[in-house]
Amino acid sequence: MTNPFAHLLEPLDPQSPEHHFYNLTKLDDPRYACLPFSIRVLLESAVRNCDEFLVKRADVESILDWQHTQTQSVEVPFRPARVILQDFNGVPAVVDFAAMRDAVKALGGDPEQINPICPADLVIDHSIQVDFNRKSDSLQKNQDLEFDRNRERFQFLKWGSKAFRNMRIIPPGSGIVHQVNLEYLARVVFQRDGLYYPDSLVGTDSHTTMIDGLGVLGWGVGGIEAEAVMLGQPISMVLPEVIGYQLQGTPDTLITSTDIVLTITKHLRQVGVVGKFVEFFGAGVAQLSIADRATIANMCPEYGATAAFFPVDTVSIHYLQQTGRDPEKLRYITQYLKAVGMFRDYSDETQDPKYTQVVGLDLGSVVPCCSGPKRPQDRVPVADMKADFQQCLGNPQGFKGFNVAADRHGESVEFQYNGVDYSLSHGSVVIAAITSCTNTSNPSVMLGAGLLAKKAIELGLSVKPYIKTSLSPGSGVVTYYLKESGVMDYLSQLGFEVVGYGCMTCIGNSGPLPEPVVESITKGDLVAVGILSGNRNFEGRVHPNTRANYLASPPLVIAYAIAGTICIDFEKEPIAVTGEGKEVFLRDIWPTREEIQSVERQFVIPAMFKEVYDKIENVNERWNSLVAPSDKLYTWDPKSTYIKSPPFFEGLTRELKNPESISDAYVLLNFGDSVTTDHISPAGNIARTSPAARYLTSRGLTPREFNSYGSRRGNDAVMARGTFANIRLLNKFLGKQAPKTLYLPTGETMDVFDAAERYQEEGRPLLVLAGKEYGSGSSRDWAAKGPFLLGIKAVLAESYERIHRSNLVGMGIIPLEYLPEQTATTLGLTGHERYTILIPTLITPRMLVDVKLDTGKSFQVRMRFDTDVELTYFRHGGILNYMIRKMADQ
Repeated sequence: MTNPFAHLLEPLDPQSPEHHFYNLTKLDDPRYACLPFSIRVLLESAVRNCDEFLVKRADVESILDWQHTQTQSVEVPFRPARVILQDFNGVPAVVDFAAMRDAVKALGGDPEQINPICPADLVIDHSIQVDFNRKSDSLQKNQDLEFDRNRERFQFLKWGSKAFRNMRIIPPGSGIVHQVNLEYLARVVFQRDGLYYPDSLVGTDSHTTMIDGLGVLGWGVGGIEAEAVMLGQPISMVLPEVIGYQLQGTPDTLITSTDIVLTITKHLRQVGVVGKFVEFFGAGVAQLSIADRATIANMCPEYGATAAFFPVDTVSIHYLQQTGRDPEKLRYITQYLKAVGMFRDYSDETQDPKYTQVVGLDLGSVVPCCSGPKRPQDRVPVADMKADFQQCLGNPQGFKGFNVAADRHGESVEFQYNGVDYSLSHGSVVIAAITSCTNTSNPSVMLGAGLLAKKAIELGLSVKPYIKTSLSPGSGVVTYYLKESGVMDYLSQLGFEVVGYGCMTCIGNSGPLPEPVVESITKGDLVAVGILSGNRNFEGRVHPNTRANYLASPPLVIAYAIAGTICIDFEKEPIAVTGEGKEVFLRDIWPTREEIQSVERQFVIPAMFKEVYDKIENVNERWNSLVAPSDKLYTWDPKSTYIKSPPFFEGLTRELKNPESISDAYVLLNFGDSVTTDHISPAGNIARTSPAARYLTSRGLTPREFNSYGSRRGNDAVMARGTFANIRLLNKFLGKQAPKTLYLPTGETMDVFDAAERYQEEGRPLLVLAGKEYGSGSSRDWAAKGPFLLGIKAVLAESYERIHRSNLVGMGIIPLEYLPEQTATTLGLTGHERYTILIPTLITPRMLVDVKLDTGKSFQVRMRFDTDVELTYFRHGGILNYMIRKMADQ
């Protein structure tokens, strides 16, 4: 039918009457001017896509009436302008699409109905590892090894780029997905099919929010949900509250954007913003560059919000100019956003919307800081790092504790490396990585690191050779300006050679440590340290041998690498002593903001961005020469250990079955708080003794050919065996960290996969018990797919991370939540009980259901199906089953 808001259409420019936009100001509704800018983007999407079917007039009214509906759990549809993927989640998405084509064909439908309608970009950035470092040829060697390991995956992705429309692949070696998005892919305003409208997106990586710093509304979703969006399905979301975050003041000249974001992360964790939008305003925003804003928006998942939005202003437009965008596009971007009331002047308080709640920060109060040793929200001022780590050593095992006996705090182990004697102790730095989209997109901190390195080299300082140093820029532009400004040579002399363009250490692709270092850590049971400029430092993520991992700015990464230990007070203790016996303090080599800005103005120029991005899709010769099949249906290779047709759709019929109760379920795992998706489905190394390793060995592979879990997400046989395989998994059944559980019928301790397999052979349904924030961390669809394949029917937790709960729903797993004031402890649950969950035929969003135990005890929990659309997905057995049936019927 005709869009009921067609009367709002008008030309943006009388000189181009064929290009229109929906002028929301013509709604003539005073509520519009009071809406947060992020909500205005949702409103525009609803107005433009209103068809009284997927998007209804009532949805537009609900969004327009946000001041009242924000607290009423009102469900609205949102159709983002595009989707972005990285290869770890992109490969399983393409695998799903290929399998869905087979399933649609089996149901008698047209398999080519499975085709992206919403434009999608897939950036290959998660596969490269730090196998080589500290040498000038490290980059080439790592890239060659990446291609050798992942040829089959890359070939499959290249098939996908040809078999599916509207899917663009950015080849390996180009950069990190979020930095490429910021510097190249972002449109800010779309001009498509004769319409102007705001750029917006969802992505299969939780740090998709980085683009919010440029004024493009985006957030992370599970791969399963992203696939539905690509196929034209709107996202069904509960209209969020919007927290206004007021920035005031000016940061001290020694403060970095990393210090600011770690401060904000801790603050917003305390405020409580899970499931909400955060929108920044206030005069302090104008003090921040787009790179600074992007750093803050990037860590949105770490403070728990859905989005962290900075509306477009003149600084945004200047950034688009700096990064070489087309001047004609800049003209209509500005013209359009001003016409629809989405262009911001942060100094004009009359533009301030009415927010759900206002909190804020005086930028002048920020001090240098890091976060760790196990969570990004655990901020520690640099001045307190030494004392904090020493306290953590003795604290009970937990987020801020390692449970090291007091008489072992001074433990040290002597070893030799390259014929020289060294020693390691608790707090010794063994990994120092300038990595991750969070910081490598920001010229100020990257040039700051380079200038610090220059001063350090000029004073004769160095980094011990056994420390694994690395520099993995987020795009070729970074290397360009580091070289042009003359600081790259100094970084190289300290060991920070460019090792690749990708996530690398931040995702856990940190590669092996020197064997003498590993032996020393193991011999002394040492709490060794990784220091990285990343956004995630969960246990077991960065490296199996670094139990403490701290997030820090790139200059601080270098500083701690030079010091060689986290146990240093930079104010009172020298960072090093020169060969002449002179003490050098950190303040002696720390560059000022003025020094950094002077270099940035001179060397970060539009020509660099244009030169790098003009050839980004064709610069990788090995990718260009890769031959891929051109068939519309994929021919699965039964010998492949990377790509395998998943079993999700086996036996799928057109008919729906009524929901069934879960009877006599055993608890597979019993967890406490903050179990992350890294715990559930690790991305890093495949341990040689794991079920996945046994499977790969049975297929004729040697350990050096295992690659990582992340790279094998196209093979369900590996990923099912890798589910709950994190060596830092803390299961209450065992009381210690291990990727194991109890097989309750006999009391045997087993690998999680082996126990689940035995339960399934016996026809026993499974349940997981958990505490708060279950599924926090990366937006990892295999953290839901894996449990599904293990036979887990439901999870009972105190609370969920937003994306993971959505992923569970997408796979047909029931997310159950304790009622307020209830926990496993207050209910006396040990996990040894058997659970029956009574599911009625008629289910409504967020309804209560009864749980009965074999002990005779019963209680109620809430089913976290939050919308009617989620209930529809559940009735179909998951979102992909729903889409297959829908496409088969067309």
